[in-house]
Amino acid sequence: MKGNNKMDKTVFQKLATIFEEKFRTTATDVFFSPGRINLIGEHTDYNGGHVFPAAITIGTYGVGRPRQDKLVRLYSTNFDDTGIIEFDVDDESKLAHGSWGNFVKGVLQAMRGYGNHFTHGFELVIEGNIPNASGLSSSSSLELMIGVAVQRFFDLKIPRLQLVASGQRAENDFIGVNTGIMDQFAIGFGEAQKAIYLDTNTMIYEMVPVDLKDNVIVIMNTNKRRELADSKYNERVRETQEAVFDLQQELNIQTLGQLDEAKFNKYAHLIKNETILKRARHAVLENERTKEAVKYLNAGDLVNFGKLLNASHQSLKDDYAVTGLELDTLAETAQKVPGVLGARMTGAGFGGCAIALVDRKQVAELEATVKHAYQEKIGYAPSFYVAEIGQGAHWVGTIKEVL
Repeated sequence: MKGNNKMDKTVFQKLATIFEEKFRTTATDVFFSPGRINLIGEHTDYNGGHVFPAAITIGTYGVGRPRQDKLVRLYSTNFDDTGIIEFDVDDESKLAHGSWGNFVKGVLQAMRGYGNHFTHGFELVIEGNIPNASGLSSSSSLELMIGVAVQRFFDLKIPRLQLVASGQRAENDFIGVNTGIMDQFAIGFGEAQKAIYLDTNTMIYEMVPVDLKDNVIVIMNTNKRRELADSKYNERVRETQEAVFDLQQELNIQTLGQLDEAKFNKYAHLIKNETILKRARHAVLENERTKEAVKYLNAGDLVNFGKLLNASHQSLKDDYAVTGLELDTLAETAQKVPGVLGARMTGAGFGGCAIALVDRKQVAELEATVKHAYQEKIGYAPSFYVAEIGQGAHWVGTIKEVL
């Protein structure tokens, strides 16, 4: 899948130079794999609901070439202290100290499980510009980067969904993080200026054009590490499963995503625990908001789309309790800035990022206002990025074509 991203060629030039220095040979191929944002539909994926993510134009860059022997050699500018990682392409033992090379091993293992054979090794140099712990899916970006590189190096005629599933299996089975498939799906199937309306229960999806007119999406990074995210994530999974169990006294359902607001309200009395009721209410109403968001975007109604973003954040704060002071400060300050149509946290929560839909002429005012309020309340500065919606993970071209 060859692409024509508006990428900075200087990054690829730098990586090509590093490749020659580290491996004493010349790279043959160039790759890019994006990060992702979720426009709306938060914590709905494991509840059998809808999500609405999009690939963005910051992500993971790579240059590489196949080898003749069975050695895999890797280098990342983000982990310079690690140096060059080497292993046999058939070696499935874990690397020590949580090495990033385990993501490569995990993807290879998952792809091998689908019947692919790797008869030789390869060399790869990568660099990611997704901020660490931002909730923009740096690990999924890396997994799909490996997938498209391996597909190219071994000339594999495989469906894109297999690469997506291999990324998720690498994370679940090899790395040991129990994620849903949304991140890998968004990064694998992303298209420029389109978001993915995905039913996580059936995997049926629709590409929805995102015409923001005179507006842009600004990513606002709390710059806070998300220590609580994994434990609270697992806690929310348990809580919403408990809600399903309560509702099953009278309803034949498997997930909260099977309910609309009216049916949920009719049977909500079955959930006796107030906290569990709140968690379930968010899952059901957020799914409804996601369906509405697609309709508004298709109709070009950005004002009502923005209102849904605000409502989503309020629900994530009050009912789901996954925001925290940092994300609330970003989103709620942004919501009051002139020219902002809506703002909400995106990702798992407890740190990471929020997004704001804002008139492009008001971006500077948004950044200044939010930065001032955030520094005053939190004590350090947030970071800002204007997010363009870009193409999914792909082979960019040969090194000669790109450079």
